Amino acid sequence: MRKHIGTIVKLVIGLGLIAFVLTRLDFASVSAKLTSANMWLVGLGLLLFWLAMTINAVKWWVLLRAQDIEIPFIALLEYTFVGFFFNNVLPANIGGDVMRGWGLARYTDRTAAAAASVVLDRLIGLSTYMIVAAIASVITVVLTGRQDLQILAWASGGMATVLLMLGVVLLSRRLRSVLDHLLTTSFLRPLLAYWQPLSQAFEAYRFKYRALLVAFGVALLGITSTSLVNYVLSESLGGGISLLHIFLFNPLIALVLIVPISIGGLGLNQVAYPFFYRLVGVPEAHAFGLSLFVQAVQIVCSLPGALLWLRWRRRDQAAPGREPDHAV
Repeated sequence: MRKHIGTIVKLVIGLGLIAFVLTRLDFASVSAKLTSANMWLVGLGLLLFWLAMTINAVKWWVLLRAQDIEIPFIALLEYTFVGFFFNNVLPANIGGDVMRGWGLARYTDRTAAAAASVVLDRLIGLSTYMIVAAIASVITVVLTGRQDLQILAWASGGMATVLLMLGVVLLSRRLRSVLDHLLTTSFLRPLLAYWQPLSQAFEAYRFKYRALLVAFGVALLGITSTSLVNYVLSESLGGGISLLHIFLFNPLIALVLIVPISIGGLGLNQVAYPFFYRLVGVPEAHAFGLSLFVQAVQIVCSLPGALLWLRWRRRDQAAPGREPDHAV
């Protein structure tokens, strides 16, 4: 029971956040929106989200190729689906990164290189999200004259700068050596055994500017796909949210979901959507309904990952020690 207490607490927090938001809304209005939704557009949203997951697998594949790690794309697609499933059942929306790294380590003995690819993949994704949010917020301020939204431009721009600086540290031999020294001479010395192999793995990305630029471009395509998912689902509920505002708030909501206080962002989603979209005049009932649909699409799209993971488990139990064959 003890090992499940944390999970139970996060589930309770998530449900509590949803209950809190519902106390501020007209439940009948939310229910009417959900029951009258255009299910053809919801189906399109599902397809677009699967497309976004495939695009994210392409970004990861580009980063692995830069390290000369040859893995069939279909295997990476499996790991992406499994990782996304665990994003929905583990806290902080990063549990899937652990599962992706674990799956990749089953395919190659270059464990540090596998971990480096996952870290850089996440870093590029978040940086791209924040850059898009900063650009969208500036455009929104210019077009609408809403000076109060400037804080979003500063916040997203500042976060993008921090993430890009972290990327520079990871890719710079000199800065990594400074970090090595700090770990060696401080109370964090026990972490050195984990950091040094990872640091050496990042060395493979030095001067791979073309691969990093391609990965950034693919990340932009992924963000476009997830933003279109939000737009299509909003239209299924009656519309009223511009694509520009979705490009602005989609990255910020993704950043909020990293906070490890709920399971798969449950509750956080339902708080974040009304909070952000209220800033541009979107009714809270519509934003809340959109958050539920987005969460449902994410869960449904992640289910193939659960099936793949169960298949891995059955294979390993049937043939312990056997090299896994992840061909679909």
